[in-house]
Amino acid sequence: MIQFEALFKISYGLYIVSSGNKNRGNGFISNTFFQVTSEPPRFASCCNKDNFTAEMIKETGAFSVSVIHKDTDPEIIGRFGYKSGKDTDKLSGLNVKYGETGVPIVLYDCIAFLECKVVQTIDVGTHYMFIGQLIQSEIIDDSKDALTYLHYRQVRKGVAPKNAPTYIDKLKLEANHTETVFRKFECTACGYIYDEAEQEIKFADLPDDWVCPVCGSEKSDFIEI
Repeated sequence: MIQFEALFKISYGLYIVSSGNKNRGNGFISNTFFQVTSEPPRFASCCNKDNFTAEMIKETGAFSVSVIHKDTDPEIIGRFGYKSGKDTDKLSGLNVKYGETGVPIVLYDCIAFLECKVVQTIDVGTHYMFIGQLIQSEIIDDSKDALTYLHYRQVRKGVAPKNAPTYIDKLKLEANHTETVFRKFECTACGYIYDEAEQEIKFADLPDDWVCPVCGSEKSDFIEI
């Protein structure tokens, strides 16, 4: 038996992984970026094959990773985590610079960044795993803590988008959830769905100062669906 809650005990960070060039760039929120070797320093990043950024990484052979902080603007998480770069320019209006490989590096709400050149691409089914060799890295703001997936889930009450490697569909199918009635609530501002079946706390039990993890709207802006 697989108890899906056990998977949430694995520690992850949250990052903006970007690629492209000055003419057209894109990025996505990732919680699967990690170091695989120390000498030379190499890192792995997983990207869903359906992500617009995946093709950009394959074309440019490079990607950047922006480490975002705990107080990152919810709009940034919504922009890079829940919207498609095929429909919108995610980099518009943000502080962005271009690395040694020409890929965009998001500096907005960023405490550090890394730029990697792809040395190996592994097909892992629904995702590509890009192995990149580090070519530059820099600390932008050393005064803030990095945002983790645990903090995002427990404090911001966010969930992984469907393209994320850690996305788990319908925890209510688990035996320990079958006796409970779950409800869904929709943010009237951005359409984010708070599904009690995928959360650790009922919507009514959320604190009054809780806000939408995507756009920052207040709890009172949600309606039951």
